[in-house]
This record gives sequence, C-alpha cells and structure tokens, in this order.
Amino acid sequence: MTTPVVSIAYHSGHGHTAVLAEAVRAGAAEAGADVHLIDVGAITEEQWTALDVSDAIVFGSPTYMGTASGAFHVFAEASSKRWFGQDWKDKLAAGFTNSGSKSGDKLHTLQFFQILAGQHGMHWINLGLHPGWNNSAGSENDLNRLGVFAGAAAQTNVDEGPEAVHKADVATAEHLGRRVAETAKVFRQGRAAA
Repeated sequence: MTTPVVSIAYHSGHGHTAVLAEAVRAGAAEAGADVHLIDVGAITEEQWTALDVSDAIVFGSPTYMGTASGAFHVFAEASSKRWFGQDWKDKLAAGFTNSGSKSGDKLHTLQFFQILAGQHGMHWINLGLHPGWNNSAGSENDLNRLGVFAGAAAQTNVDEGPEAVHKADVATAEHLGRRVAETAKVFRQGRAAA
C-alpha cells in the first residue's frame, strides 16, 4: 500500500492553531494521504494508536510565552512511553505554530518540536520554501511571508479571532501538509522496495 498515513497532533488555545491544523490536513489529503486530526488536549487511547501507525506526525501548537502551549507540553511528556520503545523511530515529523507577534519566538516552538522528534528518532521535514515578502516585488500574500524555514509559521493579531488567520499563512500550512504527504509517500515506496 502506498497511501501514507499522516496524523496532525495539535493544540489550539483560541482556535487560530486549529485553522492551521485544518489547512495542513487539507494539503496532506490533497496529496493523497489518509489524515487524522488529533487534539492533544483531549487525546484518547485510540488516537495514541493512530499516531503509532502513522507514517508522519505533524506537531502544532500556538506559541505562548516563547514555547508550545502547556497542553502540548503535557502531550510531549506523555509521549515518553513511546520513546522508551522507540515506537516512533523513523517516522517523519514536521511542525507549525501561530503567535500574535510577527516573530513571537515561533522559532523556539518549532525547535522544541524538532528536538521532540529527534528524541523519538524521527526525520524532520522542513517547509521547503524560499521566504516571501522580503523584496520590493513581494507582498504579505506570499507563501512563507514570515520567512521561516523550519516549519509553517503564522501570525494573527491578538485581538482577532480564528477567522483572521492570514490567508497566506493558511496556504503555507497547506503547502506543509502536501510536502509531508508527498515525502511520506516516497518513504513508503522506498520501504516497500527495500
């Protein structure tokens, strides 16, 4: 079977990150993956099992106080049960985050995800896009408008709801979902051929 299984393990405090999770899901599904959205704040045993059988896990959280949310940290700590058995070893991983500021220390959240993935022996998938909106011909509507390479990053004003997540950030998250699914497909085919 070459259909990759992608799970999106995310927490969303006020709905903004859920918009991005849905965009990652849409991109991965468009690329032919079987996709599971998993809210780690209310994760079930069945969803832990879905993570265990996934080819790729995409981590997502808002950036609060310079790192992932407390609910995501609880999930990360609970994943140590998988770490002991190296249950997620050689799976693919990627990440996305949102904060109120243009920088907002989002890079630290993405690096936290990368380290979590590294501890599990996973392979990190970066965004794979040049930065947008960094020259006179660019605009805020460019993909990767915030110029982040490690994963998909979004900025939403703190006084606006989830409907205000920037369309370019949503499109960037969709791109990430497609990239993860396409890479997972290649990995599955390679394993089948080996």
